[in-house]
Amino acid sequence: MIIRSISGVRGTTPEFTSESVSRYAKAFHAMQPQGVFMLGRDTRPSGEGFIEDIAHALISSGRDVINLNIVPTPTVQFMVENTDAVGGIIVTASHNPTEWNGLKFVREDGTFLHSEECEKLFSTVDGDLPSFDQEQGLHIPDVNAIQKHVIKVANLSCIKQNDIRKRKFKVVVDAVNGAAFEALPYMLESLGCDVIKIHCEDNGNFARPPEPLPENLTDLSAAVIQHNADVGFASDPDGDRLAVILEDGRPAGDEYTLVMAADGYLQTMSKQEIIITNLSTTLALEKLAERYGSTVQRSAVGEINVVQKMLELNSNLGGEGNGGVILKEAHLGRDSLVAATMILHRMAMRDEPISAIYDGLPQFSIVKDRVELDGIDKEAVLNKARSIFSDANVNEIDGVKFTWTDRWIHLRSSNTEPIMRIYAEGPTKAVAQKLVDQIRFSL
Repeated sequence: MIIRSISGVRGTTPEFTSESVSRYAKAFHAMQPQGVFMLGRDTRPSGEGFIEDIAHALISSGRDVINLNIVPTPTVQFMVENTDAVGGIIVTASHNPTEWNGLKFVREDGTFLHSEECEKLFSTVDGDLPSFDQEQGLHIPDVNAIQKHVIKVANLSCIKQNDIRKRKFKVVVDAVNGAAFEALPYMLESLGCDVIKIHCEDNGNFARPPEPLPENLTDLSAAVIQHNADVGFASDPDGDRLAVILEDGRPAGDEYTLVMAADGYLQTMSKQEIIITNLSTTLALEKLAERYGSTVQRSAVGEINVVQKMLELNSNLGGEGNGGVILKEAHLGRDSLVAATMILHRMAMRDEPISAIYDGLPQFSIVKDRVELDGIDKEAVLNKARSIFSDANVNEIDGVKFTWTDRWIHLRSSNTEPIMRIYAEGPTKAVAQKLVDQIRFSL
């Protein structure tokens, strides 16, 4: 199986093979201007062979490549944006299980491909690939990319790194044996933290379900309590998302990573800001922004959609309610290193535990459900929802979202799986669940 979307391509054997990844690499090579490509991967066992296949395909086409090997996805984005590289390819299937793998494609500006560029790439792969009769390119390793990335993040203008260092926070890190296994602990150690590692090996054997959802972080919650830690951080396999465990063992939920980061940022910058997030992210972000005279604008779901709207509205901060924080000063992509550093900055602002910070934020509960689309008419489901929620404000830029003053429900097809996602939020979990049930019971 191969799934194509604005997030790149993901697949399993027998379709996702050395031959297929080589075709994608050559097609992307044909799209980009002359110059160097950056390559990176997560820790999945299949990634080692795939990154070599890609490197061979590119250098045999005359393209020079710099191989960063196992690094977080945001490290590749950062390196492309901050060097003369003209593109990058990341071998990762993000939060999919270990038997999956995939490719993400990075533009010259360090962002992911726009939707029309994705369509062009897929069309090129499906057609006759152009031939490249050139001298063989160079294949160059770079072992310092993580260090460069960490230095950049530690020196962000919105971060008071000395205040963080003075606190000597004890932090437990769960990198799910993924791409952030080295980078995230290194980031925290550079800020003077006492770091306790769990699931921080580079073997790609995911020790828990790979998505950093609260129900998947029981090991981290227990470790935070056991070690009397100040906070726990968990990443997904490619290291662009961050989830937070409070010092009392409670999961903050990936929706609140961006909210906590924004809380510290807005207090520190002390000026009106426009924060960009997607339609499926918590209403708490709007309520928080109102406290500081700032506003929230929403985009379609997908990192590049948030980034494009950030550029359109000259926004400095954005992200998604899946643990993704995007700070323009760092680079234009979700980044677990940025998210962790911004949350530590917020923790260092006052002498209070992170549970007090979390409890002081606007509180909403979100329910995330899904419907398998096999044999189900997607448009019929959406039309049924329009009938059920006829009293709501409606937004159709990405699926259909129905919004009231203190609650919403959003139905949309997944970018990465053959499913329809049904997300709902309200002042209590029961309110959100009732919205989801109204759709579920109508099918």
